[in-house]
Amino acid sequence: MSESAQINAQILGAKSTADIAGNEFLAFTLGKEEYGIDILKVQEIRGYEAVTRIANAPEFVKGVVNLRGIIVPIVDMRIKFNLGEPTYDQFTVVIILNIGGRVMGMVVDSVSDVITLSAEQIKPAPEMGTAFNTDYLIGLGTLDERMLILIDIDKLMSSTEMGLIEKIAA
Repeated sequence: MSESAQINAQILGAKSTADIAGNEFLAFTLGKEEYGIDILKVQEIRGYEAVTRIANAPEFVKGVVNLRGIIVPIVDMRIKFNLGEPTYDQFTVVIILNIGGRVMGMVVDSVSDVITLSAEQIKPAPEMGTAFNTDYLIGLGTLDERMLILIDIDKLMSSTEMGLIEKIAA
């Protein structure tokens, strides 16, 4: 392992760069930022459709949809990350995730492509007042002129503030 990869591994902690290097990330946009999540967590990508609202659910939980007999909670990431008022158009998509045997959907502005990143392309996330807790960041993926904010989608979706999803989906 190169020195920079070892430093990145130390900074990244639980998710070492060896664990994520060479991984494929699904790139998607929220507002003006581009994010990436582990492609292995993605079950499918669908167009946005009307959801059934759940009473007393947090604002970021748009509701649920029936996906081939499975009731799937849908989380709007723009609301979750306070990125302004969400708009739903022909580019709005729902990424259906399978995390720990649970199926859930996340609404994003658009999906662009799948990117493979090496250890050298993944930099540690800086500590600063970002839209969400840096505990959910794997790091920043750099590819030519692009920069992807890499999200640990497992940690984010199973976090205590998302814990309401478990109650709704159960």
